[in-house]
Amino acid sequence: MKRVIAGMSAAAAVTLTTALPAQAAPADPVKALRGQFVAGKGVKFTEQSTVTWEDNSEPYIRRTGSFQFGKTGIVASDISSKTAEESDDPSAPDPTGVFAPSRTIRIGTTSYASGGSYREDMPKGKSWYKDPDGMTGGASGWFGQLVNVAEPATLASLLKGAKRAGGGYSGTTTFGKLAKVSPWFRATLPLRSSDKTVVTFKLTVNRGGLPQRLTTSYPVTGIFDSSGWAGKTLTVDTRFTGWGTKVSIKAPPANKVTTKLED
Repeated sequence: MKRVIAGMSAAAAVTLTTALPAQAAPADPVKALRGQFVAGKGVKFTEQSTVTWEDNSEPYIRRTGSFQFGKTGIVASDISSKTAEESDDPSAPDPTGVFAPSRTIRIGTTSYASGGSYREDMPKGKSWYKDPDGMTGGASGWFGQLVNVAEPATLASLLKGAKRAGGGYSGTTTFGKLAKVSPWFRATLPLRSSDKTVVTFKLTVNRGGLPQRLTTSYPVTGIFDSSGWAGKTLTVDTRFTGWGTKVSIKAPPANKVTTKLED
């Protein structure tokens, strides 16, 4: 009798197991990202940088941009920035326009920068400064997203040891780790105060594993070792849209480009 009951239980268990839908394994974000590397395709993003200290919070810079992909990754980028709040108040973020408004087009490692800190030093008739090994976003890039999850090595580094959190991942990294794996980080922030600076991140991915939103936070003194920034934290919220859309980034007109700035 016991054998019959046992046999019936096993059969029932098999029936129940096969009746339940198989749960798909989470998509591999790095694999999903590599699948986007098609010449002429890319992704767009928008982001907001905010400085916080004690009980205060102040919007700093807003940026919009796009990445153009080739078969191995990012081949070009186009980023525009502006101050989060325009103001004549000298205590407002970047009232002199050193960081924004500005635009940087980067093709390979060559950058073309317009506005921002270059605006007053342009020769007459020129509006773009060409640097064969330039930064990704000019001075505004220092307060933009330093962590580029459109780089497979950077994304893999973040996910290593990260915790699954709902529809994404959370964890920490450091400026030093980013400098080792990320060409974008090195080009964006070639000089910094401390590679020990800890970056806290939260990454949300879509069902296909592609990044949708990345939020990072770290002390501003990691960028500038200045008493004026002591106790202040920079938070950058980046949102990605249009994965796989056509993106074509071209250099500015040659007659508007200069390689020399006026003193």
